[in-house]
Amino acid sequence: MQHPPRSLSHRERVSYTPITQRPPFLLPKQARVAVWTIVNVENWLPQQPMPRAVLPPPMGQPLLPDLPNWCWHEYGMRVGFWRLLEVLRQRALPATLAVNGSAIQEYTPACQAALEAGWEFMGHGLVQQPMHQVVDQSATIRATIAAITQFTGKPPRGWESPGLTEDGNTIDLLAEAGIEYVADWVLDDQPVSIRTRAGSVVSVPYTVELNDVVISAVQQHASDELLRRGRDQFDQLYREGADIPRVMAISVHPYLTGAAHRIRYLAELYDYILSYPDVLMCTGEQILDVYLAQSK
Repeated sequence: MQHPPRSLSHRERVSYTPITQRPPFLLPKQARVAVWTIVNVENWLPQQPMPRAVLPPPMGQPLLPDLPNWCWHEYGMRVGFWRLLEVLRQRALPATLAVNGSAIQEYTPACQAALEAGWEFMGHGLVQQPMHQVVDQSATIRATIAAITQFTGKPPRGWESPGLTEDGNTIDLLAEAGIEYVADWVLDDQPVSIRTRAGSVVSVPYTVELNDVVISAVQQHASDELLRRGRDQFDQLYREGADIPRVMAISVHPYLTGAAHRIRYLAELYDYILSYPDVLMCTGEQILDVYLAQSK
């Protein structure tokens, strides 16, 4: 009987290398910090438990369909997404759209607007469901890639699993499907190579710190926390970037940062960052290309 290939351990996949003890990672035009924005567009299925909840059920009794929490997300796609789009458009900023494959059909006008704005498209699962609960991960990955390819005309180079979830084989399946970089491995301020059965995949630094799911949904901070935390994060990375360049990710969701009481703080954060020289505003695949060019 043929046994499935052994999963590599995390240390076999990623060696421990301190940021102060590695070959230089240089950004174009001597930039100190590369800032990339990830806008997450998801498809929440009303007949299934919701990925997040803003309103618990009365008396703690679960219900399906979960109408109020589905509507919370739906508001983000009807209204909040367009606020995010406008903030980015007004400043001519690039972005990466992390998109569920099925969301392209569910929310075609939003995806079309992102495409016309020149955003990068990154795979984000087929629906908003943890990867370790997917029955056939390989089929789901390939269906997501196919949906993005059909819509944009080119396959996605990057991948962000729903909730950053992976099991021991996910990264191998992504590499075998042609994915070049992932956002799931939030372990560094610079790109890092990850060993897989199909060669190396690059971890482009994502974030759980400047991530509105963490800030607003999990930690439930005030509306301006993204701005306050973002300024502090940028200030530190900018100082360090004079010697060792860094990557700063900003991850937002239409149903969270797209809310009327939060959107102004994202705009103010961008204006703060843009007031500094030597900052590269970019996409995930642009960071990947910079890293690959220096890794040959």
